[in-house]
Amino acid sequence: MSKTEKMEYWLVVGFVLAMLVWFMLVIITEHNSHGSSKKLLPPGPTPWPLVGNIFQLGWSPHESFTKLAHKHGPIITLWLGSMCTVVVSSNEVAREMFKNNDVVLAGRKIYEAMKGNHGHEGSLITSQYGAHWRMLKRLCTTEFFVTSRLEFTQGVRVKCVNQMVRLIEEEAASGENGTRGVELGRFFFLMAFNLIGNLVFSEDLLLDKCKMERGKGFYEHAVKVMEYAGKPNVADFFPVFKWLDPQGIRRKTQYHVERAFEIAGWFIQQRMIQMQNNSGKDKRDKDFLDVLLEFDGDGVTGPYSFSSRTINVVIFEMFTAGTDTTTSTMEWAMAELLNNPRTLKKVQMELRTKVGPPDKRNIEEKDIENLPYLKAVIKETLRLHPPLPFLVPHMAMDSCNLQGCQIPKESQVLVNVWAIGRDPKVWDAPLLFWPERFLEPNMQVDYKGHHFEFLPFGSGRRMCPAMPLASRMLPLALGSLLHLFDWVLPDGLKPEEMDMTEGMGITLRKAVPLKAIPLPYKPRN
Repeated sequence: MSKTEKMEYWLVVGFVLAMLVWFMLVIITEHNSHGSSKKLLPPGPTPWPLVGNIFQLGWSPHESFTKLAHKHGPIITLWLGSMCTVVVSSNEVAREMFKNNDVVLAGRKIYEAMKGNHGHEGSLITSQYGAHWRMLKRLCTTEFFVTSRLEFTQGVRVKCVNQMVRLIEEEAASGENGTRGVELGRFFFLMAFNLIGNLVFSEDLLLDKCKMERGKGFYEHAVKVMEYAGKPNVADFFPVFKWLDPQGIRRKTQYHVERAFEIAGWFIQQRMIQMQNNSGKDKRDKDFLDVLLEFDGDGVTGPYSFSSRTINVVIFEMFTAGTDTTTSTMEWAMAELLNNPRTLKKVQMELRTKVGPPDKRNIEEKDIENLPYLKAVIKETLRLHPPLPFLVPHMAMDSCNLQGCQIPKESQVLVNVWAIGRDPKVWDAPLLFWPERFLEPNMQVDYKGHHFEFLPFGSGRRMCPAMPLASRMLPLALGSLLHLFDWVLPDGLKPEEMDMTEGMGITLRKAVPLKAIPLPYKPRN
């Protein structure tokens, strides 16, 4: 934890303690209003007066909640201030949740940082479950992430990976970076951002000189939104503070959201002008923006067209949801491989044997099915380091029964997939990075939401719709870097000396950014 983060943490703690005295009666009344149902709630640690279990969050809530689950059971109740939170920490409970209670638990708990002034229309992530959300989900599954479109956009993914490789080569060749290593997370983020830019706008937002200034601005605002949205917010735990926004998190987040919307709005306006003039489209393939602008209904809800605001929300969500998660997974995969040299050599041998030497040809998506160990490396990374350790928070739209316990209406429900992926009852040597486990005959599990011991993308109705894209992009990008380069740690650092601690934010990034030196592959004589 950095000095700034520590200072922010203790400022929040001090503020809470000071303000609690003023609002004691209000919070007690709200807290006690649930009194009649508390006896039926899942077990959990005794809450403190007023603050509940908030000080048991720890700096890494997924770890703190895992320890509490070991003591109180696989489904527990925590009171985060006045917020009733149910935490699911086993594959058995997750199975019952997604199979028997998927609809009633398909609501979304929306944090203050993401509450804008225009509601949640257009948001696939934060819209409550209903007709509008179902329409957006159908659009994603039939237009954005359907197999035919993914096949059609294969060249875009290859282009973005090749651009990343070129930028890494240039960075490594410049100055002292050749010996001190390149910060890989930055290049992974740029690649993911550029991919979404190409899929949505048919533009290299950070590489096209004509669009670079706007692309850079959009990028910076998107990064800030993810940064602020990942901070603990007093107003989420104590509703009486909502109007005050004591940390300024909502205000700052919405400022950057609006600025990003202004930039995206410019691209939308330019496209609408092109469509009116019937120009430009013949020079490019149909992209996601075309789909959104041409949408006139899904055949279920009747005629419908998206407002500019809704299109903005959809686009912004694609960027924020698609970049940080990809970056996190790629960075952890490379970190684990560098931390386990034997595994690194094994996956590189598979690539260079089955694809061929990199001086002959590069890896293509058609090669992925013949690279089981590479796919196992990605699965093992997602098991140990799921991008969203609690997925996106669910909310009970009505009271329901789970494992014989009552889940009150509007409770927050967190699925601790970080804990489930490390459960010793399911996984042998759960803390060991061992991709071979996924090659065993009795461990043929995937991440499509049907195997509840392995849910990095979630399950049920609110499962991540971009999983089909991620399942193509991750092995292509990671495989390319491992195929083309040999990798060593900088400054003589040994694998066992690597800092493998986790940071805090929306996604589970490394606390210390990964640096490594890429050495162009040289065939052995």
